[in-house]
Amino acid sequence: MDSSKQNLNQVIYSIDKTLEILHQLSSFDVDVASHLNNLVFEIDNMAKLGENCHSIKVPMEVLNLIDNGKNPDEFARDLLNNCIAKNQITKGKVDAFKDLRGHLLEDLEHAFPDEVEDYRQRRI
Repeated sequence: MDSSKQNLNQVIYSIDKTLEILHQLSSFDVDVASHLNNLVFEIDNMAKLGENCHSIKVPMEVLNLIDNGKNPDEFARDLLNNCIAKNQITKGKVDAFKDLRGHLLEDLEHAFPDEVEDYRQRRI
């Protein structure tokens, strides 16, 4: 087993142990101070083990969707739709500037035909 998988398994074990300690704390007939010390130790251990795991960055929006019982694919779909919409807006702006440039060149050609012809020759 490679080291990253082993580190992940250790983190999972530490999470399970932390959950077990929390469950034990919920019963009223336990030594609270001892269990709290164990809980702090496990959380610290979990944080140290987590530093060695090469994790995947998950956006908080995805985690919030999962917490709300929704499908995380909705986040990907919404993100893609937003990118498409912004792309269309940008394309519209580029096309508008191209049209403006064309109209300006037409107006300039009527007012300054020699200069516009000279401009077109230099541009080629």
